[in-house]
Amino acid sequence: MRPTIRAAVPAALVLALAAACSAPSPAGHSARVPGAHPDGASADPGTPAGAVPRSGSPRSASPDAPTLRARLVTPTDIDLSWRAGASGAAGHVLEFATEEAGPYTVLEYLPPGTTTYRHPDLIPRTTFFYRLRAFQGPASTPVDVSLPPGGPTKADEETGHDWLPPRTVPGRSAAGRSVRERRAAPSGLEAEIKHANGILFTWTDRTSDEAGFLLEARPRGASAFAPIVVLDPGVNSTGLITLPTEKHASYRIRAFVTGADSNVVRLTTGESTDDPE
Repeated sequence: MRPTIRAAVPAALVLALAAACSAPSPAGHSARVPGAHPDGASADPGTPAGAVPRSGSPRSASPDAPTLRARLVTPTDIDLSWRAGASGAAGHVLEFATEEAGPYTVLEYLPPGTTTYRHPDLIPRTTFFYRLRAFQGPASTPVDVSLPPGGPTKADEETGHDWLPPRTVPGRSAAGRSVRERRAAPSGLEAEIKHANGILFTWTDRTSDEAGFLLEARPRGASAFAPIVVLDPGVNSTGLITLPTEKHASYRIRAFVTGADSNVVRLTTGESTDDPE
């Protein structure tokens, strides 16, 4: 998904998901939680918090998978934390669902140094399931971009934004390598400034088995890159409307695949203080 990471998903879908999973802004929280352990119960009462659920068909997480834990910090706010699995991960993708079997929705693609996440303002008295996967893959050489001050001119706005949607540009594919190969990073990344808030990125796709691409940014003054856009496999060009912090930044593109799922954790939210008695 900005569902914190901007995804190639229709805005209406993002808004629908937000409406479905968020409660009205709470004025405060004091009620106890019915039927859920305050430190993060898993999908079976006999399973320790943060462990693999034993309901249905038992399954265990891969030893290389991250270990996920959850804790209810208010009746409608859930804090998640995790321990990374195998080394070499470029980051993690955190997902949630309201049924254990899914479908799961991406909350965020997170950089490797991040090990916590708060899922706030949730629907009261609702069970949420969470899982985490590492992603890995090679990243291109970064390009530095400095956009002019201000915003788009009237002429910019009237010109249209046909360059903005992700696409596959003929002649910019040399696919054939695996994402897991050391020299499979996207190459030839170019950044064309379209206006004061717009950049068109184009690169050469060198892999044939990627799950997708991540556009990553390191704003001026930041110490690390973080994913900002997720793209479908086979894409080799996309536009970006920048946030104010991204007008002066380094950008790179990463081909990625995801690893094994973590354990699934379950928590049930409590009563909102906004609920009538």
